[in-house]
Amino acid sequence: MGILIDSSTQVLVQGMTGKEGQKAAKAMLDYGTNVVAGVRPGKAGEMVLERPIYDTVSDALTAHPEINTSTVYVPPFAAKAAILEAINAGIKTVNTIIERIPIQDTAYVLAAAKDAGAQLIGPSSLGYITPGVGRIGVVGGPKELADQIFTPGPVGIISRSGGMTNEVSWQIRKAGLGQSSAVHVGGDLLMGTTYRDLLERFEQDDQTEIVVIF
Repeated sequence: MGILIDSSTQVLVQGMTGKEGQKAAKAMLDYGTNVVAGVRPGKAGEMVLERPIYDTVSDALTAHPEINTSTVYVPPFAAKAAILEAINAGIKTVNTIIERIPIQDTAYVLAAAKDAGAQLIGPSSLGYITPGVGRIGVVGGPKELADQIFTPGPVGIISRSGGMTNEVSWQIRKAGLGQSSAVHVGGDLLMGTTYRDLLERFEQDDQTEIVVIF
């Protein structure tokens, strides 16, 4: 079954009109993830990859109450506000690729996530993948590459390095095994989701028999 993402995952992309946001949305859609909508203040009414754009997270949730995951692609100076907007709107899983977020801002949003019972994967996280089910973010790269790296199996992967998330997963596949889920937690000093958090998730997952941590 894997962790963090399943067939019920419905995704919002904050910053979807930007280059990186569009790239992430396409990567997720190509892999079969249900990307529902995007957010960019001042861009309401536009369409990106045939998905509607809203001014705010609340507007997106009003139109699409099934959304339960957000991935954030905004500049570092806007990261704190964007992540807090998702958390305050009630989204319980938030992933962000953003690097160079001021450490005080990171500490603030991590405390807010904890108070709200939300899980933040990142900052500086390329995302996570459950092979054959879906992915959040751009972990694995283009679909043709991701399909060469990831295949369903019993091994959970946790890494602080995005490149090594792919490399370790590929080595596991070369050994004749596959992955239940692979998670890039991000390389920043403060981590929204820790090894312990993920090990507890993997321990409860029937598919996972062993975990590799890099």
